[in-house]
Amino acid sequence: MKKIVLFCAAGMSTSLLVTKMQKAAEAKGFDYEIAAHPLSEVDTFGPEASIILLGPQVRFKLGEIQKKFTDKPVEAIEMRDYGTMNGENVVKHVAEVLGD
Repeated sequence: MKKIVLFCAAGMSTSLLVTKMQKAAEAKGFDYEIAAHPLSEVDTFGPEASIILLGPQVRFKLGEIQKKFTDKPVEAIEMRDYGTMNGENVVKHVAEVLGD
């Protein structure tokens, strides 16, 4: 099982996206565990992640988080996919990055 961890300002706005991503991952047959947390918890939940995704509101932290977690992909979620809560597109991108 691969762990996808999303971080945003408070961990709340990504909850709907997580639900949509879970449905999309199940439909594609991916064994993903997906969770969302506030960016302040990146040191707690980042180490266990297979990939870290940042919400658009915290994308300015991308370089800092990439330096902290050099052993895994760290990416910002596309603003359009985030704004439309397009979990299918986000899962598709994650699968490409992880080689699934």
